[in-house]
Amino acid sequence: MEGSQHYVSGRAHLCSAAYIVYPAIVLGPTYVGSHTIVSSFTVVGFPTRAKLLDVRILSKVSLEELDNVSSGSRLGDRSIIRSHNVIYEGVELGDNVELGHHVLIRENTRIGKGSKIGSGVVIDGYTSIGENTNIQSGVYIPIKTLIGNNVFIGPRAVITNDKYPPSKRIVETVIEDEAVIGANSTIIAGVKIGRGAVVAAGAVVTRDVEPYTVVAGVPARPVMSRDKYEEKKRLYEEVTDR
Repeated sequence: MEGSQHYVSGRAHLCSAAYIVYPAIVLGPTYVGSHTIVSSFTVVGFPTRAKLLDVRILSKVSLEELDNVSSGSRLGDRSIIRSHNVIYEGVELGDNVELGHHVLIRENTRIGKGSKIGSGVVIDGYTSIGENTNIQSGVYIPIKTLIGNNVFIGPRAVITNDKYPPSKRIVETVIEDEAVIGANSTIIAGVKIGRGAVVAAGAVVTRDVEPYTVVAGVPARPVMSRDKYEEKKRLYEEVTDR
């Protein structure tokens, strides 16, 4: 597949005022919602690894064959898919979802309406992300991650799913509603970040974080309540640079 090719499957369903910007690739029975933009050099409905191996064995590697084996993706209404993204088959994006550039979303990922995914984010599949969640650039999200509604994840944060890598056991990591994850923090496999909790920038979280608790450090320890954090934020926002 050359990057300059443009291909829209005959099985794809493009709603009214859906825009596919040349060159882009849309495979399988992909659904593109009304007023959604799929920008150039994006691939939607890319087949899973297992299907790619089957296609390679049959020596039928072509856009037409990838189209034939793809089960497609679903993109909601009024979404913005910027250039150079790869969205695998089985992905569902809600309405008003926005992706930055160079985002990879692997198979069977669900992203709720109104969420924003920054440039360079990698979502390795089998992941659920809630509504109105903001994931900043460069974040890594592995398989079996559950992220709630109204969550903020800062740049370059890393979530893990294997306590003794590389092992054969992958565990679920959970970030509950309204949590805040600071830039360059690391969430260790199997941890639960409670509702409304805050993880400071650069922290390494090795154990569960209680709801509405702020943790910081390596390893992360409680340092204040969410209420205290909000008070500090309010005072910070009131300062005017002169």
